Amino acid sequence: MRINRYLYINNICSRREADRMIEKGQIYINNKKAVLGQKVEEGDEVTLSGHARKKVGNYIYYAVNKPRGIESHGVGTDSEDIISKLELSEKVSVVGRLDKDSSGLLLLTNDGRIVDKMLNPKYDHQKEYVVKVDKDLKESFKRKMESGVDIEGYMTKPTKVTVTDKRLFRIILTEGKKHQIRRMLAALGYTTIKLKRVRIMNILLGKLKEGEYRKLTDAEKNTLLKSLDII
Repeated sequence: MRINRYLYINNICSRREADRMIEKGQIYINNKKAVLGQKVEEGDEVTLSGHARKKVGNYIYYAVNKPRGIESHGVGTDSEDIISKLELSEKVSVVGRLDKDSSGLLLLTNDGRIVDKMLNPKYDHQKEYVVKVDKDLKESFKRKMESGVDIEGYMTKPTKVTVTDKRLFRIILTEGKKHQIRRMLAALGYTTIKLKRVRIMNILLGKLKEGEYRKLTDAEKNTLLKSLDII
């Protein structure tokens, strides 16, 4: 990975700013001044003038159960977001997002490789949700949701739906349009009462309580990274 891209996806600076810093001799790789276009490999140490060293590959991964009423990302000085609420010592980014009225699984990491790939719409990564609506589901509900729903001129990709009660169902998405499930339900005449994400790819929410977080296990990390063609 080129050094400017590495700095960008790890939320250190823009690629343009990285190039400027390289030209000024302010970025080092393994104690040597970096040059434009240079690549970094796992195990390399990247240093910015006046900053602590950062070892490439020294990544952390957390699973978090976001409570309802908390933002996934900070949207203003008066908004409480999940990262500030957890008060983590490491600088991490949220992979994906859940709207303020939704709860459930988020991934937090400082691994920009994951952020980059999981947010890219060309990759079809499964995300599973448990949803409650305001009225009994019609017999045609499952078929309509699975075949795709027109939301403001966009036809959603096929989904997998499992109806578990008169007003409850589970749904697996492979895309992530803004408020997608809520908009799909609204198009079919339903109002979303509760929406909870319980899985992202191979990572399960499990018994993690609201507001709590845990580190991913080695097995979870390896499966995730292999699925993303990172290892």
